[in-house]
Amino acid sequence: MELFKLYTWMRAALLAVLLLAGQIAVSRLQSDVGIWPLSSAIAAEEKKKDTRATRRTPALRNKVYEKLVEAQAAAEEKDLGKASKILDAMIATGGKRALNSYELANVYNLYAFIYYSHEDYANALKAYENVVAQPDIPIAMEVNTRFTIAQLYFVQEQWQQGIDALLDWFKVTENPNANAYVLLAQGYYQTKDYDRALLNVKKAISMYKAKDKLPKEQWYNLARFLYFEQNDINKTVEVLEELLQYYPKKQYWVQLSHMYGEQQKESEQLSAMETAYVQGMLDKGTEQVTMAYLYLNAEVPYKAARVMDKGLKNDSIEGKSKNWEIAGSAWRQAQEIDKAIPAMEEAASRSDKGELYTRLGNVYLDGVQYKKAITALNKGLSRGGVKRPDTARLVLGMAYFNTRQYPKAREAFVAAGRDERSAKYANQWIKYMDTELARQKSLQDG
Repeated sequence: MELFKLYTWMRAALLAVLLLAGQIAVSRLQSDVGIWPLSSAIAAEEKKKDTRATRRTPALRNKVYEKLVEAQAAAEEKDLGKASKILDAMIATGGKRALNSYELANVYNLYAFIYYSHEDYANALKAYENVVAQPDIPIAMEVNTRFTIAQLYFVQEQWQQGIDALLDWFKVTENPNANAYVLLAQGYYQTKDYDRALLNVKKAISMYKAKDKLPKEQWYNLARFLYFEQNDINKTVEVLEELLQYYPKKQYWVQLSHMYGEQQKESEQLSAMETAYVQGMLDKGTEQVTMAYLYLNAEVPYKAARVMDKGLKNDSIEGKSKNWEIAGSAWRQAQEIDKAIPAMEEAASRSDKGELYTRLGNVYLDGVQYKKAITALNKGLSRGGVKRPDTARLVLGMAYFNTRQYPKAREAFVAAGRDERSAKYANQWIKYMDTELARQKSLQDG
């Protein structure tokens, strides 16, 4: 029994576990977005000197600082209406020209926070763009804001703008972290630039490994999907094998099994699936049926039958005709005829075609239940839909012969012999029957 190809299923499974860039951006924003601390200008003087070119940032004047502190306090207390009114008043009093670039950047930063809190991402984005548009703001403020801008583009599924914004961020940051490379990889994935996506997620994984840190599960998922899209089965397998070292989950064992199948490594394919099965991971009927097919392909029918029998009895495998047929065939191949018969009876009773009744007749014949074989075979032939009626009639002839219904046996053999595929065997049976009848007559005549 040949194991069916599961390429389409495999692709769907890979997609199902892949995190979208927008989802990552949202989760990162929820923890990252905030208000640029107004004390940063003072604190910056006490920090070690930045290795990048320094900027002469305008000072925050006392009156402006006090208003910003008041607005920030209101925002932190979730009184966004009050915070917004304070900022509006600051802009209205003397206009924007009354504020220097750093003061104005802080105003826009607070506006952005308010818009973001209302989930008004479009206006939050505009406000953050106004922050970085101001000259001579602190480098750290620009770096943080540019990263937030990139994230907001991803949240709004403006993938290319997000990529461009993130690349701008890379230009101004000294030490980009692995998460940034993953976010960039996700952006490239969304624009179907899989080569660049793979390059960046590999960079993130290697950065974590270099620090003896465990790369995140989602990163491996993205990498394996990208390798799979490039039809690089060997690399897909490598990633799955590494995933299983750190994240031993069912879906990875199942997918690794299918990938080994693509590599035509049948032994490894069976072992991977079996590992998941013995740990009780294969809770879906389709997975258990696949396990049974793999055992059958490996010529281990007894284990295949056990898998099917257990699943059918506990209802984890759907009790349809096809599944009972697999169970019956497996038991028969394992020479467990007493167990094959009830399974094939279930399969035949659930089918509207005659094929399974003829196969049931074969199993009855194996079990020396000739009368039941005759009934099942005749029922199958009368129903129609039998793939090889000639073979069914050969078996029917054998069953009649073993019940000494010789005229009916001859009739069945003659009918089978009309098909050239069975003519040779039908003639042999007729000759054998004639010889046997002659022998019996000789014994009677004494």
